[in-house]
Amino acid sequence: MHNKFRWLLVILYAAAMAWVESAVVLYLRVLVNRIQPYQPNPLPQSVGLGQTELVREVATLVMLLTVGWLAGRTWRSRLAYAVIAFGAWDIFYYVFLIPLTGWPKSLLDWDILFLLPLPWWGPVIAPVSIAALLIVGGTLISQLDRPDRPLWPARWALAVWLSGAGLALYVFMADALRVSGEGREAVRSVLPTAFNWPLFLIGLGLMAVPLVEMAWRLRAPKQKVETAYPMEPAHD
Repeated sequence: MHNKFRWLLVILYAAAMAWVESAVVLYLRVLVNRIQPYQPNPLPQSVGLGQTELVREVATLVMLLTVGWLAGRTWRSRLAYAVIAFGAWDIFYYVFLIPLTGWPKSLLDWDILFLLPLPWWGPVIAPVSIAALLIVGGTLISQLDRPDRPLWPARWALAVWLSGAGLALYVFMADALRVSGEGREAVRSVLPTAFNWPLFLIGLGLMAVPLVEMAWRLRAPKQKVETAYPMEPAHD
């Protein structure tokens, strides 16, 4: 199967999965009167959905990793397809929510992004911008990585990416972290009032470094690109 067709199938899977996710979120938000997620207690304990939602989020990640594993031929392309699926799923999720719920009305609308290990809050454009980076980086690797010419970010670039991801996670969880010492109810009820755009943009820039590093190496002659990773057989 050609890499472009593999990429298309992964995007199709992610889009279908995003529709299912959007439909589930519609059911949940109608049930708990939270179509607009910017409200305290996004999943009220009285309804008994909190634990189920946490497990569903873990299951979603397992599904995305699984499709990446099935689509790729090397460990690098498998991870690349997984992050493509994650990024496409995240973007299509918001695209489908608009006709289903009428939300978000703007890319600056607040959303609760994740619940593990603490609630993540941020404007819609923040996770969408990260998802776009994941799709670009995953596409670069999945389409150009070969056993005889491996493509993967250098270790230093990955370290820079991790630091950027850490900054972004801190920004998303900053409000929950601020009240974490006050107990579970305080964490569940906290609502952010401001988003730390300067710190987030720094983190986003750091997360873009591996893309720049790989693109720069691809401009070099073949023998210069084949540096850190040995040749390996493909595994179908």
